[in-house]
Amino acid sequence: MGKQEEMDFKKTEGGSESDSQPLSEFVEKAYLDYSMYVILDRALPFIGDGLKPVQRRIIFAMSELGLSAQSKPKKSARTVGDVLGKYHPHGDSACYEAMVNMAQDFSYRYPLIIGQGNWGSYDDPKSFAAMRYTEAKLSAYTKLMLSELGQGTTDWKPNFDGTLKEPEFLPSRLPNLILNGVTGIAVGMSTDIPPHNIKEIAYLLDKLIKNPDISLGQLTRITKNFQGPDFPSGGEMISSPEELKQIYTTGNGTIKIRAKYKKEKTQIVITQLPYQISGNKIIEQIASQMKDKKLPLITDINDESDHETPIRIVLTPKSNRVNTDELMGHLFATTDLEKNVRVNMNLIGLDGKPRVFDLKALLSEWIEFRTQTVTRRLQFRLDEVEARLHILEGLMVAYLNLDEVIRIIREEDDPKIKLIKKFKLSEIQAEAILNLRLRNLAKLEEEKILLEKNDLEKEQSELTKILKSKKKINELIQNEIKQDTKDFGDDRRTSMNESAITSQALDQTQLASSDPVTIVLSKAGWVRAAKGALEDPQSLNYKSGDDYLSSVPGRSNQFAVFIDSTGRVYSIVADTLPSARSNGEPLSSRLNPPDGAYFAGVISGDPNQHWLLSSSAGYGFFVKLEDLYTKNRKGKTCISVKGAEVLIPSNATSFGYPEETYVAAANSAGKLLIFKSNELMEMGKGKGLKIIGINSKKFKEGKEKMVSAIVIGPKDSIRVYSGKKPKIIRPDEFENYMSDRGKRGRSVPPFKKIDSLEVEPK
Repeated sequence: MGKQEEMDFKKTEGGSESDSQPLSEFVEKAYLDYSMYVILDRALPFIGDGLKPVQRRIIFAMSELGLSAQSKPKKSARTVGDVLGKYHPHGDSACYEAMVNMAQDFSYRYPLIIGQGNWGSYDDPKSFAAMRYTEAKLSAYTKLMLSELGQGTTDWKPNFDGTLKEPEFLPSRLPNLILNGVTGIAVGMSTDIPPHNIKEIAYLLDKLIKNPDISLGQLTRITKNFQGPDFPSGGEMISSPEELKQIYTTGNGTIKIRAKYKKEKTQIVITQLPYQISGNKIIEQIASQMKDKKLPLITDINDESDHETPIRIVLTPKSNRVNTDELMGHLFATTDLEKNVRVNMNLIGLDGKPRVFDLKALLSEWIEFRTQTVTRRLQFRLDEVEARLHILEGLMVAYLNLDEVIRIIREEDDPKIKLIKKFKLSEIQAEAILNLRLRNLAKLEEEKILLEKNDLEKEQSELTKILKSKKKINELIQNEIKQDTKDFGDDRRTSMNESAITSQALDQTQLASSDPVTIVLSKAGWVRAAKGALEDPQSLNYKSGDDYLSSVPGRSNQFAVFIDSTGRVYSIVADTLPSARSNGEPLSSRLNPPDGAYFAGVISGDPNQHWLLSSSAGYGFFVKLEDLYTKNRKGKTCISVKGAEVLIPSNATSFGYPEETYVAAANSAGKLLIFKSNELMEMGKGKGLKIIGINSKKFKEGKEKMVSAIVIGPKDSIRVYSGKKPKIIRPDEFENYMSDRGKRGRSVPPFKKIDSLEVEPK
C-alpha cells in the first residue's frame, strides 16, 4: 500500500515529463475538486436567487430567447438546445427534467415556467412528454428574477467555452429559495428546504428589516401571520408549533404532513395529499390491504380525480357504524397518506461556502443580498444619470454657442480637439456634439434638453439621498417586497392542525366487524368459523378420518386462542378464519407449532374473561384471556405439562368468577371432586396448583389421569360421561362431592370410570 501511495503520476506530453506528483495527492485533489464542483456548481442552491446552476441557466436562456410570460411559447427542445449548447454542457434528459420540474404546479409552489402539452401529472410527475412535443415560456413570477438583470445588479462570467457571458446569479426581488423550496444531494451533504407562502415570508422580512436584532425565538413563533411551510399540494400539517420552532432554530428536522379528507354522506373523500405523493400509489396501498383482507372496514375505493379536481379518492366504508377518524388514523399509519418531510436548510451563502442556516440567518443573509443588489441597481442608475447629465451639459454649451460650434466644425481640421480647448469640454461631450444631427439644432430640442436635464438632476438628487441612507434603502426594499407580495401573493394551501390525533394502526380486532360466530376445531387441527350460534357443531361435515374436537362462541372481531399439546397458545382474529361452509383449513398453515404437537382446544370471547387451563396431571390455574394473545406464529408458552396432556379449557367468567363459581374435576378412576373456584389462583403461565388427587404411580404407568376440569355456576348441573349416556348431577347433589382442592374426590355410582364432564346450564 505504501509503494502504491508513493507511485508517481506522470503527466507527459510528447514523451517528456512535464509534471510529477504522488498518486495519493493527485487522487485526493481530484476528489476534492469534484466534490466542490458538485456542491457549488450542481446540487446546492445559492441563497440569493434560490436556484441551482442548471435552473438559473434554463431561466436565463429562455429570457434570451424572448420567452417572457406575454410571448408565444416555443418548443422545449429549442430551450434545452440553447441551454446545453451555450451554458450547460451536460445531459439533455437531466436538463429537460429540471425544466419540467419548474413547470409543475404540484412540485413548485410558484412555478417558474408555463408549459403547454403533457408536463406530467399528480399521479405520475415523470409521465411528461418528450421535449420535442412540449412547448414552454417563462411565468410571470420570473419577472421577480429577471427584471433587474440588465441594471448592474450581478456579475457576469464567461460560459464554459468563453464565447458568451452568463450571470453568476439572478437578482431576485423575493427569497425564491424559501418560497419554492429546493432539494439536492451533493457529495457528503444534501439540502431539503420546504416551500413557503409569499405573504408569510414577506411578513417575516418586514419584521427583520425593521428590527434586525429580533430574537430567533420571536421570529420563529408560529402565529396567524406565519404558520410554517406551505406545500403546493396542500395537505394538513400536524407538527406542533414547538416542533416547527425547533426546526427553524436548528435548520434541521422533520415535518409531519397528512392528507385532507371529508365525509360525503356515507363515503370518505380524500381531497388533498401530502407533498410529492401520488394518488395512484395511495390507491395501490389501500387496495393491497383490501386484497389481503387486512382492511375489511372498506368495501370499495374509487379514483374520481379529473382535470378540475386533481385529487378525489373516494372510500366506501363497510357500514355507517365504522368510525371514520379511527379508520383514517389507521390509513395514515399504514400508507403514505401521512408523510414525514425532511428539512435541512443547507445552502451556499454570500461567502460562497455551504452551511446549514437557521431561519433568521437565512432571511438576514438574503436581506443583505437584496441590499447589495438594490445598492448596485441604484448606483448603476445614478452612474447612468450622471453620464447623461454630463452629455447634456456639453450639449447646452453647444446650443449657447451654436454659431461658433458650427464654424469650428466647418473650418477646423480636428474640430473635436478645438471644441475641447475652446469650451473646456470632455471627449465624451465633444463626441456628443459632433454626433448631433442638423434637425436637432432646432430651438425645440434645446427646450427638451433643459427639461430632461431638470428631471435627471431631480433623480440624481433622490438617488444620492437614498444611497447615503441605510434607512431609505430599507424602506425601498420594504416597499418593493410589499408590491411584489401584492402582485404574486396568495392564500395558504397547507393548513395546520395542532389538535390532530396521532395516527395509529388498528389491530385486526378493531378492523373486523363485531358479529357473533362459533369457532370449531377438529381433532386433526382444522379450524373454521360459523356465523352466529351453532347448536350442534358435531353435525358439521369433517374430512375423512377427522372429527369434532372443540368449539367456542365468540365475535368476529375477537381473537380465537388455540392451545396445543405442549401447552403453547396461539391467537388468530376470528374474522380471518375460513367459513364453516367448507371443511376449514389446517391451523398449521398459519401457525408454527413444535414438531409432533397437536391442537387440544380453542378459546374465545371477552378479553377480560377468565379461563381454566389444566393438564391430565391434575394441575391447573385460571388465566385472563387477553394474557394469552400473541402475534407470534410460534405462539408462546402458557401451561407446563411435562409429559401430561392439555385438557380442553373451560370458561370461568360467566358467573362472577371466582366468588360464585365452582371447579368440577374428574379422574379416570371414576372420582369426582367439586370445590370453590377461589381455591385456585390466577396465573400468566406455569404448572398451576393441584386440582384433583391422582395416583402418581398409576399416572406414570398411564393408568390414571385427570380427564376433565370445568367451571360451573351455583345453579348449573354437571353431565358426567362414562360411555355415551351421561349422568346428571344437580346442584343439590354437589355437597356429596364437595371437598378441598387437591383431594381425590368421590366415586360417581354406578360409574367405575369417567370419560369427561360437561356443564348442563339451568
